[in-house]
Amino acid sequence: MKSIVFREIKSFFGSPIGYLVIALFLIGNGLFLWVFEGDYNILNTGFADLTPFFTLAPWILIFLIPAVTMRSFSDEKKQGTLELLLTKPISLWEIVNGKFLGAFLLIVMAIIPTFIYVEVVWNLGSPEGNLDLGSTLGSYFGLLFLIAAYSAIGIFTSSISENQIVSFIIAVFLCFFFYFGFQGLASVLPSFSSFISYFGMQDHYKSMSRGVIDTRDVIYFVSIAVLFLSFTVFNLKSIKS
Repeated sequence: MKSIVFREIKSFFGSPIGYLVIALFLIGNGLFLWVFEGDYNILNTGFADLTPFFTLAPWILIFLIPAVTMRSFSDEKKQGTLELLLTKPISLWEIVNGKFLGAFLLIVMAIIPTFIYVEVVWNLGSPEGNLDLGSTLGSYFGLLFLIAAYSAIGIFTSSISENQIVSFIIAVFLCFFFYFGFQGLASVLPSFSSFISYFGMQDHYKSMSRGVIDTRDVIYFVSIAVLFLSFTVFNLKSIKS
């Protein structure tokens, strides 16, 4: 599995894709948080708080992660190398997990430079250091689980079509639905709002952003990731047979 992970990361940085993903994520966040006027501009909020970043990041990742994962299996199918990959003496789970971890680690690399935001907001606080580190670390923790869930969805959609654009569109739709769709349904059906919103990522992500890591939130994201990775393995089994 390690060879597949390294192969994925090498392929990302062997082309402009890896650098482009990291650059787009950092530039997109940077412009909204520090340059553009609006609700996400940290300087305009008057608070030493990174909430705008953790509110904006899931929306940018909805498009960015599918752009990374759309080639995982679609490209293998298009080039005719998927059958060769499936004949190697490794299990389907190792193949899928290798692809998943490769995409996950790439996005994590894009997240790491944002720690500079913590330093900047820490210094801008009055008094200096007036930043809720518990909430900030909890939000980063929640972001990692959100990335894992998005990546698993993207890997799955990549396995169902050899067209990368189709894989991208389906992944964006599914990520959007799981993050925002259940909240929309909850607003339409207020009598069942708490029950419906529990199935959405946004509710669990916001819970982690409060700085309290609840095992129910962790189990939810892990379950979503395992579910879609299982769908991918099942789909590859049908191709292999």
